[in-house]
Formats: sequence, structure tokens, C-alpha cells
Amino acid sequence: MTYNSSLLRLLDERGYIHQMTDAEGLDALASKQVVPGYVGFDATASSLHVGNLVSIMLLRRLQQAGHKPVVLMGGGTTRIGDPTGKDEVRKMLSDEAIEANIASIRTAFERFLTFGDGPTDAVMVNNHDWLGQIGYIEMLQKVGTHFTVNRMLSFDSVKLRLEREQPMTFLEFNYMILQGYDFRHLSDTMGVRLQMGGSDQWGNIVNGVELARRMDGKEVFGLTTPLITKADGSKMGKSVSGAVWLNEDALSSYDYWQFWRNCDDRDVGKFLRLFTDLPLDEIARLEALEGGAINDAKVILANEATRLCRGEEAAKAAEATAAQTFAGGGLGEDLPTVEVSAEGIRLGVACTALGFTASNGEAKRKIGEGAVKLDDAAMDDPGLLITVPAGETRKLSLGKKKHGILKGV
Repeated sequence: MTYNSSLLRLLDERGYIHQMTDAEGLDALASKQVVPGYVGFDATASSLHVGNLVSIMLLRRLQQAGHKPVVLMGGGTTRIGDPTGKDEVRKMLSDEAIEANIASIRTAFERFLTFGDGPTDAVMVNNHDWLGQIGYIEMLQKVGTHFTVNRMLSFDSVKLRLEREQPMTFLEFNYMILQGYDFRHLSDTMGVRLQMGGSDQWGNIVNGVELARRMDGKEVFGLTTPLITKADGSKMGKSVSGAVWLNEDALSSYDYWQFWRNCDDRDVGKFLRLFTDLPLDEIARLEALEGGAINDAKVILANEATRLCRGEEAAKAAEATAAQTFAGGGLGEDLPTVEVSAEGIRLGVACTALGFTASNGEAKRKIGEGAVKLDDAAMDDPGLLITVPAGETRKLSLGKKKHGILKGV
């Protein structure tokens, strides 16, 4: 389909579109007026991760095309938990923890979006503001009558859980009703006409579209992105050593930069289109590079992605650290660092402290495989006591791409 609106042309050219509830209707609406659109994010941690980034970039593209991004934080729905793709009940968080997580997460959005009071400025809202006020009987009467249990059981988020014989609480079963009500509430109070999200949210989004039509007679729209995976089939939000967090206090800028620099050759073009603002003709040139030259494109990808998420200085520092570490044989200042007291630190503990491994057990395995080096010499004893004189440093490495500093204090 050929789109007339700059919004859908932009999303289509860069590979964001998977499904839409009414492509022609949304295209016509976006051609004639500012469309407020939202994506929902639950606040289960103090930072979002790279797996959330395509949804953040959707909001950025929305704003770039002259429309209004609405960031919906699930202060209410976090208390329940989205069952989609989950086998276990989500751990309950306190009100204080949820509020702290929302405040921390906002700092990442401020890198990608322009917030303010203008017609296309981004706003952040919290669904606890309305879900926390509505009574149970009122919710059943106003909203529950528009959902059939038959249809709710047909959604993948429920069906897959039951097929795997994993328990689903009644609390979780209600999640799709509350998410649908979010869309209806935002459309009624803020004029929001579009909900966006990943392909796994299609059923929940359709519920909201239908609920707004049934309760208010309003036409709203849904759009999902394809499932974004890496060339090896793994999820976007994960790396060898765990989640790739967006916030600086959860993951160093150097490690964030390295995640993009170490991507598969086959992913370079896709990632440049989705996660950077580079022009499409420049992206086409970069993804056509072959052999060792593709590494130049990966450095550009790492710089651009890090600049958006962490800022210009962080991107420059990470690139300089990588150049010094790999090309110059030295120790870049931006490498992850662990301070070592006079008592020293065990090799396995040091690997985990630097973020190379998720546990001391994993560190033991990596050391046994000969993948860990201290000052470029292979080590085979996880219990080795490493000492570092005060004011001096030693280099610890896992494989060829992960390096860290042990600093004596």
C-alpha cells in the first residue's frame, strides 16, 4: 500500500509496521491533523532495556512526523502484571518502588522525545491516576460487559499460558480489560487516536479499539511493529551478560556502545533504520559494505545509537575507549571498573562484579573454558586471589570483546 501521510511513509520506510487495524483510515487521519498516539510501559524496573527501544523509537518517529507522543506509564497495571509471554506471576512491587521506577525511566524518554505543552510535545501520564480511582463494581458494569470470557480465552497471552499448564491468576486475567480501558480513557480525555506496540500486544490493542467504539462511538486505531530479533534469533533486549539497560546507572555507556558495535553483520541495516536518525540513502550505503569495511558501519551504528540514548559525550568517550583498548592495547578510561581493596578479590567474583557474567557459577564455567584473561594471560582458577597495589590498575578480559579494570585502592 502507498501511504499519503508522512507518518505512515516514515514508519513503512524504516520497517516499523507489522499490523494496523485500519490502514486507510489512519493514513487519512494523519494526513489532515495532529494525531496523539501512545505506547504503554509498565514500571517493573528502574530502567527500560533495548527490547523496549523500538516502541520508544515509534514515539520518536511520531513526533518527527508532526504528531503528539503520549508515554503511558503503567503505575496501575504494574500492580497486576501483563501475562503476555510470561510463565510465572509477576512479583508485586510497593507503591513507592513503582513511583521511583517511573521517575527513573522518565530520564531515558527525555533523551528521545521533546516534552512540553505544545500541540506536538510529548507528555507522560500514569494510568494509576484513573485506574486507582475506579471502583470494582463500576469497572464490571461499565467495561466488563464489553468483554466475553470466550474471546479472552482465545488470546495468546492466556491460551499459551494455559496450554503450558502454568497457573494464571484472576488478577492477571484482568490485565487485558484494564489495558483496553486505558485506550478508551485516553481517547475520551486527551483525544488520543492511536495505540502502538509490539506484535505481542495486538490482541490487547484491538480490545481497546473495540472498547472505545462500543462505549463512546469513537474511531481509534492500532498499529504494531514486527517482532524485532537479532540475526541469531535471540531477543533484542538481551546480551551474553544480561539485559541491555537504557539508563546509565544500570549499564555503562561503554557496554551500551559495545552492544551495538558487536551486532551481527546481517543486522546492521535493520538496526540503522530502526534505531538511528541517519538518512535512508546513507544507511543503504553502509549496509552494502562488505568484508572488514562493515565494521565501519557498526561503529557508526554504535555511535548513533549511543548518542540518542546517552548523549554525544558518552558516545565519543565509548568510541575512544574502544579504540584505545583494542587498537592501542591500552586501557580506556570508560571501561567498567571495580575497586579492589588491599585484601584483593577472587577471579570469579571479579568477573561477576565487572558484569562479564551473571553469577559466580557462570564465571567459574567461563574461566574453565579458558575465556578469562588477567593482563592478557589466560587464567584457570576461579579462586585465584587478585591483588592490585593502591593507585595501580590491572586488566581483566572475557573473550576478545569484554574488558574491565581492576583498580587498587
